[in-house]
Amino acid sequence: MAKPKLALSIRQPFAELIMQGVKTVEYRSRPTRVRGRVFIYSSLGRWPAADEAEWAEEFGLDDIDGLPRGVLVGTVELFDCHGEEWLLRAPERLAKPVKPARHPNPVWFRPFG
Repeated sequence: MAKPKLALSIRQPFAELIMQGVKTVEYRSRPTRVRGRVFIYSSLGRWPAADEAEWAEEFGLDDIDGLPRGVLVGTVELFDCHGEEWLLRAPERLAKPVKPARHPNPVWFRPFG
């Protein structure tokens, strides 16, 4: 299988939920034409503490502060898009999180050039 060329930036805990196969739809403000396997980049951005605590409880995440941030955590297949709903399946976690070689952007970026 070819190595993905694009990475999608996702804040925690949602990057983790994608890797677990729990989150299968990503909501964005517009559709995408991107299809195929993409990296999931766990961004450095944080949600308000109250929101993170609520999601940790809802999804049974014991250590939300310990989730990896600022690294590529795995890949997922973006297989379809219905308007603002991007459909995801078949997550594959990297054996070890990898820092991208290129500076991440808020949505799509090329992590290795």
